Amino acid sequence: MMAYEIPDFFLKILVCPEDKQSLWLIDAPEELCFYNPRLHRKYRIEDGIPVLLIDEAVSLSPEEESRLEALIAQGHGKLSAQDDQP
Repeated sequence: MMAYEIPDFFLKILVCPEDKQSLWLIDAPEELCFYNPRLHRKYRIEDGIPVLLIDEAVSLSPEEESRLEALIAQGHGKLSAQDDQP
């Protein structure tokens, strides 16, 4: 279960500011961020507000990406910009 509360309508429209594709919301005790695996970057969430500024994105090392991928696999990730349609 995710602890960070973000309205579904917002999550459905939220995309990466650079490539305009979906992001992973990582919500784990040790990490709260939006993650773009295509660009190998993450965006912080500060005081409950996503900081989706290209210049503020953090480039990730392969080890950090593996850690975030493991959190997703453990159920601590939710994909943004997803439609309810099949």
